[in-house]
Amino acid sequence: MQNPTTNELTLVEMAVSGVITTPTVRPGQYIPHPDGRATVLPGMSGITYNVRCGDRAFGWAGDHVEPGVSIDDDGNLGRHHALHYLNCIGNEAMVTSGMAAGERGIVIGEHARILVQFLPEAHDIMAPGDRIQVMTKGQGLALNDYPGVALKKMSPRLFHAMGITENAGRLHVNVAMELPVRIMGSGAELNSEYVDQDLMSGDRALMAELGIDQMRLGDVIAIRHADHHWGRSYREGAVSICLCIHGDSIMTGHGPGILTLMTARDGEIDFTTNPSANIAQLLNIGA
Repeated sequence: MQNPTTNELTLVEMAVSGVITTPTVRPGQYIPHPDGRATVLPGMSGITYNVRCGDRAFGWAGDHVEPGVSIDDDGNLGRHHALHYLNCIGNEAMVTSGMAAGERGIVIGEHARILVQFLPEAHDIMAPGDRIQVMTKGQGLALNDYPGVALKKMSPRLFHAMGITENAGRLHVNVAMELPVRIMGSGAELNSEYVDQDLMSGDRALMAELGIDQMRLGDVIAIRHADHHWGRSYREGAVSICLCIHGDSIMTGHGPGILTLMTARDGEIDFTTNPSANIAQLLNIGA
């Protein structure tokens, strides 16, 4: 086996920035359970102190819980889209204003906002409105010998950390678990370079039966028969490699969020299950 080569040396590095957001609550406040009950729960945006990469995706008293710090630039649509489309998982970030100025972190996900994780001590002195600059690199990354495989949201740092190998014309990736394509829900209609797709976790017995309820934030995930080249669709024989970036939801059609990293239509990707395939370990940003 050998390591596949990329066009890494041709990539453009650019700075983008956003501010730490404030937490958001759904309009009407109540989040409906599938059985009709409703509740008010925290989850999206802001600074989350006690949820980090490597922690569980299920079991929080929250909805779509995001690890780390959530940043965005809502003031201008172009800057908002630059922040989303140019960011890649594993990019380095730096605080440029506020009490935590100078602290460095790493991009760990993309949800409605960009998710960045710093040391817990830095999170403690951050505040909504503090500005974060990200040194983006990875958009345009491609494999030299695999034109049918698309890389999405993949920084060179993450690509190398994943230890991807090739043998006899196929790529081999370690993943923490495999998800059946039939449980993938909200987000199928979205651009796979922009925002995640939720798995449907409302059937708790099925989640336990398949072991999905053991999923961790930051887990590398495989989905067979999922083609994520443009949007997300079913295609026999396709394989997509993804990343768990946010926690579970009680809403019908929603659950932990899965962000696309790699996708192949014609069987160029194979994978092995290894519970250590989590970016907390791969990028040394443990929970």
